[in-house]
Amino acid sequence: MKRVVITGLGALTPIGNSVDTFWENAINGQSGASKITKFDTSLFKTKFAAELKDFDPKKYLDRNQIKRSDLFTQYALYSVAEAMEDSGLDTSIMSPFDIGVIWGTGQGGMQTFEDEVKNYVEGNKNPRFSPFFIPKLLSNMASGLIAMKYGLMGINYTAVSACASSSSAIMDAFNYIRLNKAKVMVTGGSESPITEASIGGFNAMKALSTANDHAEEASRPFDVDRSGFVMGEGAGALILEEYEHAKKRGATIYAEIIGAAMTDDAYHISATHPEGLGAIKAMQLAMEEANINPEAVNYLNTHATSTPVGDISEVKAVATTFNDRFDQLKISATKSMTGHLLGAAGAIEAILAIKTIQHNTIPPTINTTTLDPEIPAGMPIVTKEAIPHNVTIAMSNTFGFGGHNATTIFKKI
Repeated sequence: MKRVVITGLGALTPIGNSVDTFWENAINGQSGASKITKFDTSLFKTKFAAELKDFDPKKYLDRNQIKRSDLFTQYALYSVAEAMEDSGLDTSIMSPFDIGVIWGTGQGGMQTFEDEVKNYVEGNKNPRFSPFFIPKLLSNMASGLIAMKYGLMGINYTAVSACASSSSAIMDAFNYIRLNKAKVMVTGGSESPITEASIGGFNAMKALSTANDHAEEASRPFDVDRSGFVMGEGAGALILEEYEHAKKRGATIYAEIIGAAMTDDAYHISATHPEGLGAIKAMQLAMEEANINPEAVNYLNTHATSTPVGDISEVKAVATTFNDRFDQLKISATKSMTGHLLGAAGAIEAILAIKTIQHNTIPPTINTTTLDPEIPAGMPIVTKEAIPHNVTIAMSNTFGFGGHNATTIFKKI
């Protein structure tokens, strides 16, 4: 099996439109939640979300790319542009068939779908749809347009596993390189879910927080007063590369990916298994593949979305997986700052996990003041402020509707 390393990173998040800004604001405990500006929320139970700030697609996209793509694709192209620049990869001296793209998204072109259907209804059902309606809508269009922009002719598809989508994409990209079917993979995920239908739909499920009077404090994972997640938007991109190829060209290597696994709870359409059985197995399988024991893991970026059921099932799974031995482990839930980016969550959280390795610093879980009494004693959750901590191995968990569980593991190199 080939070794796989990360040589480029790109981030577009509610707390930063670049990797450096994202990391700085994360370790400083900044919340990205505020009043929704994208549409009139007067009839909605939830009136806030973690929107992007000062997003300007023209930094990396031309006029036609903006016109012909949904926001989730624009977010993807934006983050990938930063990651490609960061990697210093010269694609002109490589075979285009040696570089592939596997992207992740949960909802795809939701805003495009809403806009076109509204226009149809408001136009007295006159079927004057945009010729770009279907291409903008399709979930695979981000991976396709990334390939077109950079001339990448290798493996190309989109992974869809709800909120685990970008972690699924990272795992698949990792495996293709390990199996010597690619030299480089562009991977990650993007989501643009702050729309009327998406907010309304999650409200109907009672999944979103409705703490409209204190939006910045609404995402409070593990806290006894948590009441639902905060919607977020954005993208994260990673350049995965075969180790010898990266070393030969003198690339900066951020970390090595050493293990990844997926399972399913087979339990409920939206709720996690109450004892976290699928999550336990995903973590165990990822560590087995990485050839490490639980005591080797120094940092865990949890899925923890600030929902009453999900947070507890995850900490139960963590307690079981780590046998209640937390001497080397620190845990945080960074959705407390970014909100929940659905299919893009795994990508931006993988970036934070990698940055903890680079800087030996653990970002905090903000807004968590009183831990839920159901949380096992001694659970090493970092709250309030970032802390220094030696990190050689970092783990990231993401879970999705449908019971999907994904775990990825990164190592200092």
